[in-house]
Amino acid sequence: MADHDRKDVDELSGVATTGHEWDGIKELDNPMPRWWLYTFYATVVWALLYTIAFPAWPLISSATGGVLGYSSRQDVMQDIAEARDAQSIYVDKIAAMDVESIAQDPELLQFATAGGSALFKTWCAQCHGSGAAGAVGYPNLNDDDWLWGGTREAIVQTVSHGIRWDADPDTRWSQMPAFGRDGLLEDEAIDQVVEYVYGLSRPDADPALAGPGEQVFLDNCAACHGEDGRGMQEQGAPNLADAIWLYGGDRAAISQSVHEARFGVMPNWLGRLTEAEVKQVSIYVHGLGGGEDAAQ
Repeated sequence: MADHDRKDVDELSGVATTGHEWDGIKELDNPMPRWWLYTFYATVVWALLYTIAFPAWPLISSATGGVLGYSSRQDVMQDIAEARDAQSIYVDKIAAMDVESIAQDPELLQFATAGGSALFKTWCAQCHGSGAAGAVGYPNLNDDDWLWGGTREAIVQTVSHGIRWDADPDTRWSQMPAFGRDGLLEDEAIDQVVEYVYGLSRPDADPALAGPGEQVFLDNCAACHGEDGRGMQEQGAPNLADAIWLYGGDRAAISQSVHEARFGVMPNWLGRLTEAEVKQVSIYVHGLGGGEDAAQ
């Protein structure tokens, strides 16, 4: 018998080796246990039967349907349809009622708030944040500082038609002049009014600039922001005296606002969301903590 036909047998175990050896350690040529082999064969048979019975093999634009015709997607769609049917009694009521009446019905209010929370996380959190705390240029919806009003009805109007959204004739609209860019005020007057506005909420304003800045403010800004600088919701003009700033409240940020003006945009959601969904997300936002009462 040729040397290469002879099996190398391990002296300790008496089992033939594969001929592989690493650092003096030899690999034994033990056969797999029969139970393991039978289990493996069974899984192969099961896999073949499964691919025949159920959707499995990918095609160019679909997959094999399987002889049983099962579709997990259809199961999901059926579950969604059943959930919508179960919710329809509440959704129909919300669509037919105004938001103030919904708020007086504890069961409807709970349903609307839960649905509004899910809608907010889907459509609004990208700008306002998952906790609705906002960011620079995106309002914090948890506080009580509202440009256009924080009643439920006011929020419905804002969500429905957006802010400065040209495609919607009923959108909220306001425009602050670019006093510096368009040459409406000289640089000296801008520095003065910036210092005055800064001093409305800060104690460290320079009186030498803020003093004459008050008159500049009264002449150019009070028509929208009010003589006391506390804003006007009907104009969408922010309160400048509460230390809550959408674009930043340091001198540089205020100066940029006066020079260039701000022009934040929010899309209209009515159409992309149903009327009932708009009411739900509005009720949710109102309930975050900063909502105003209808009587305000």
